Amino acid sequence: MGDMTNSDFYSKNQRNEANHAGEFGCTMEELRSLMELRGTEAVVKIKETYGDTEGICRRLKTSPVEGLPGTAPDLEKRKQIFGQNFIPPKKPKTFLQLVWEALQDVTLIILEIAAIISLGLSFYHPPGEGNEGCATAQAGAEDEGEAEAGWIEGAAILLSVICVVLVTAFNDWSKEKQFRGLQSRIEQEQKFTVVRGAQVIQIPVAEIVVGDIAQVKYGDLLPADGIFIQGNDLKIDESSLTGESDQVRKSVDKDPMLLSGTHVMEGSGRMLVTAVGVNSQTGIIFTLLGAGGEEEEKKDKKAKQQDGAAAMEMQPLKSAEGGDGDDKKKANMHKKEKSVLQGKLTKLAVQIGKAGLVMSAITVIILVLYFTVDTFVVNKKPWMPECTPVYVQYFVKFFIIGVTVLVVAVPEGLPLAVTISLAYSVKKMMKDNNLVRHLDACETMGNATAICSDKTGTLTTNRMTVVQAYIGDVHYKEIPEASAINSQTLELLVNAIAINSAYTTKILPPEKEGALPRQVGNKTECGLLGFVLDLKQDYEPVRSQMPEEKLYKVYTFNSVRKSMSTVIKMPDESFRMYSKGASEIVLKKCCKILSAAGEARVFRPRDRDEMVKKVIEPMACDGLRTICVAYRDFPSSPEPDWENENDILNDLTCICVVGIEDPVRPEVPEAIRKCQRAGITVRMVTGDNINTARAIAIKCGIIHPGEDFLCLEGKEFNRRIRNEKGEIEQERIDKIWPKLRVLARSSPTDKHTLVKGIIDSTHTEQRQVVAVTGDGTNDGPALKKADVGFAMGIAGTDVAKEASDIILTDDNFSSIVKAVMWGRNVYDSISKFLQFQLTVNVVAVIVAFTGACITQDSPLKAVQMLWVNLIMDTFASLALATEPPTESLLLRKPYGRNKPLISRTMMKNILGHAVYQLTLIFTLLFVGEKMFMIDSGRNAPLHSPPSEHYTIIFNTFVMMQLFNEINARKIHGERNVFDGIFRNPIFCTIVLGTFAIQIVIVQFGGKPFSCSPLQLDQWMWCIFIGLGELVWGQVIATIPTSRLKFLKEAGRLTQKEEIPEEELNEDVEEIDHAERELRRGQILWFRGLNRIQTQIEVVNTFKSGASFQGALRRQSSVTSQSQDVTNLSSPSHVSLSNVLSSPTSTPPAAAGQ
Repeated sequence: MGDMTNSDFYSKNQRNEANHAGEFGCTMEELRSLMELRGTEAVVKIKETYGDTEGICRRLKTSPVEGLPGTAPDLEKRKQIFGQNFIPPKKPKTFLQLVWEALQDVTLIILEIAAIISLGLSFYHPPGEGNEGCATAQAGAEDEGEAEAGWIEGAAILLSVICVVLVTAFNDWSKEKQFRGLQSRIEQEQKFTVVRGAQVIQIPVAEIVVGDIAQVKYGDLLPADGIFIQGNDLKIDESSLTGESDQVRKSVDKDPMLLSGTHVMEGSGRMLVTAVGVNSQTGIIFTLLGAGGEEEEKKDKKAKQQDGAAAMEMQPLKSAEGGDGDDKKKANMHKKEKSVLQGKLTKLAVQIGKAGLVMSAITVIILVLYFTVDTFVVNKKPWMPECTPVYVQYFVKFFIIGVTVLVVAVPEGLPLAVTISLAYSVKKMMKDNNLVRHLDACETMGNATAICSDKTGTLTTNRMTVVQAYIGDVHYKEIPEASAINSQTLELLVNAIAINSAYTTKILPPEKEGALPRQVGNKTECGLLGFVLDLKQDYEPVRSQMPEEKLYKVYTFNSVRKSMSTVIKMPDESFRMYSKGASEIVLKKCCKILSAAGEARVFRPRDRDEMVKKVIEPMACDGLRTICVAYRDFPSSPEPDWENENDILNDLTCICVVGIEDPVRPEVPEAIRKCQRAGITVRMVTGDNINTARAIAIKCGIIHPGEDFLCLEGKEFNRRIRNEKGEIEQERIDKIWPKLRVLARSSPTDKHTLVKGIIDSTHTEQRQVVAVTGDGTNDGPALKKADVGFAMGIAGTDVAKEASDIILTDDNFSSIVKAVMWGRNVYDSISKFLQFQLTVNVVAVIVAFTGACITQDSPLKAVQMLWVNLIMDTFASLALATEPPTESLLLRKPYGRNKPLISRTMMKNILGHAVYQLTLIFTLLFVGEKMFMIDSGRNAPLHSPPSEHYTIIFNTFVMMQLFNEINARKIHGERNVFDGIFRNPIFCTIVLGTFAIQIVIVQFGGKPFSCSPLQLDQWMWCIFIGLGELVWGQVIATIPTSRLKFLKEAGRLTQKEEIPEEELNEDVEEIDHAERELRRGQILWFRGLNRIQTQIEVVNTFKSGASFQGALRRQSSVTSQSQDVTNLSSPSHVSLSNVLSSPTSTPPAAAGQ
């Protein structure tokens, strides 16, 4: 934990405490030891030492009602004595450490060694002039001056290595920096409510000091340790500290200790902050983790990486828990940092690397053999001792050529491209109101096939207004005049609404003239308070008469009760309880109702059914949420048993039923239409009444009248998916989810069940990728289970944010569509880069290889290769990975998990451009000197000066890459490659910059770059040949991909060994051993089938003489086979219909071809 160990921390603070013991009545040590007690021990200790909680408040110079005075000197002093509420983060890696890490790359190490040997040899001059006759085979124009310059090549290689290393390190460094920025942004967003100077204010968590009075409510993540001083029904989930998953009830007289990092699951109240930062329970654990030496540090590192390497305020306890099964799952979930895309890429990079290694080895062997045979066998030279250095120099040169082939072949730009693309997207997504917490969520979102969204606040504006009411036997379609309502009823109504709601909920005057009043707190309560104001009444006097401390008992709202009730003591010592909640639930508990005259009359079940038909359903069908307000009076003695909820919340008298409108956000219907066009199914999961939900779903466009869809209530959903024993069955879920569009009156567990059911379903060919939005504490499990969890930034509780992957800072559904666009863009950027990179790789490797075999020297020199490698790896990844997304990305279906990275269209482009480039380069290599009337550069001796011939080849090669980079901007075979090119300034800058540097290298590069300056006409030819790439690109686009049956796709994840870790991890909890065996059997059986099919295909080809009809026949028979098979297979792992690259079985995503 930074460099501050525990002991430093204490000694420093003890010195402070000695000075300040006089100022506050208790030291930090005392408070710390107090916080380590639990339950009754703590109560006893408080009584003995301080008298009561008031006593502690007095000693800490704070007031339980008014809080701290909040003056700057006082706050400063508290921070000095008791510490700040901040856990110092681990130091970031320094730039030098990153450089060191970049240097660990194997290919670079090999290059460095080769360069150093080459350098050493160039300075070694053998004695005597014997070396004249050493290698006549390549003797020739060797000048004294040139021999002196032998060191340049080695030095140049070292320099380019340094360049590559610095660029890589810089990228890592900026990524790290971005992450920290992101994290601090997440932290600044986390605010907490405290009372200072009798004002309730929100301050950033880091500003909380000891002595603050903090208001805690449902869904909070406690930011510091404290003592509970007043409140009701507070239940806390302490599993993050204790590992016990049961919720702990807190009360002033039994268990008043509140600990940082725990979650408030129910209720509300006030706490006195007693320990912050490093001294809080969480902080102590973290400090121990930091002090616990290296191993712990490594563990901590893991926890850090997954949370964006930064201070741990947002995640007070990620690595420190260890209890609770859910956390183990969490640990598993977080291993999936290696996303699908990275899995595919790693695999591809390894394949390419292996191929490159083989090529480079062959190159070296051929060069060495040719040289030895030519020198010692053909020319019968004896091996003379004085010639050894010269021979070694040759061998080192060959070795360097081999290594360069390897360097060019290994696409080290791939990981870089992914990082840049993701980091760039994450940065830009901030502007689109998406705060990404886990990098890979961004890319997973591009593959999403289903979105399960909340209704309130996401699809709707979350600005509630009462628009209809049923009071005193009359159904008012708009807000009535206050005079129309009986005065007693009106008074009851105002009291019921003002008292039975959180006192933190208020309606404040608008910020600007003409704007709407500001709603603060719970939006439904704001709607009701607004109703009071619309009736020309005021709720403030009622509240000041009955302050929060005087409320006798509060039953807070939770997802089980679906209602909230508050009990008050009347002046005559009797009790009155006000209740409000979902109308069908509260009305069931009503046995009386207020008539027009304000008298309570009997309310029978049949009256209730009539009311549901006449009042509630019509309101719900207009898309209104219906809330019922009721009350009940209790006698003063005997006092009722308040713990027995079922008896208390019964026999109510209904005051009124209101219909609250929460209008659909104007941009939502369009966003949902985009989703549906992009092949993403939107489902609404809401706690609301089914009629309200259906009405809103139609307004949003989630369902269209006349379509075949299901709208279910939670109860009905559960009935349908469970068997006789009440266990959930996957087959039953599979029958429901494809048509389900609205799930109403659903509990958080229903949401989790639905998400899990869709993800585990093998009903479709591709495994579904599900995104979920949530805002409540209870949405945590569903958010964690989903592939991508979106938490609401404004309405969301800390717990929901903690479980999510992306935070929507504006709570708006249309931001999710932006996330889909960015995700798809990441995937496409990588594909663009791959298409460009692989063309260069293929060409460079073949040129170096054949050149070396035919002319004993690679036409592209080591330093030139490194320069090409630098432009194509580093710069191109920057240029292509930062293409901004376009709306057209939303016109195609999702790619799915086992779509290959390199589609057949891309394969066609790669091979097509490679053919063009190779043809031209070999033409230049073998007849170039005749075309340009210059000396041939072939068979030049060891240290000969650079030739114009080879310079032209190098220059043409680079020009072709530059123009091909423009071609690579489109991967689905589009014609216009310049489309939107000026929207990407980075791209333009890089292409122009590379061109400028190329001019400098050719004209002034001289010996280090083996370049000789070119004339203008030669330059023109180079550029002209480069421009040919664009024309050739159009030619390639004309060839229909479907004709090229021989093209295979590459970089796909299918069989067992390629299933990325996370998929296995996700399933571990759900699959037992037998099932895994069965799956393995399935996979082996498919492999066998594959092989047989391939063999049949080969035999058929021979039979039919490769006739076109034969091919078609074969295709149809094979597809029908593979379709039979698909239904057996479990799609998340194996899809057979893509095994044979036949046009009929190309995935729909390739329809763009």
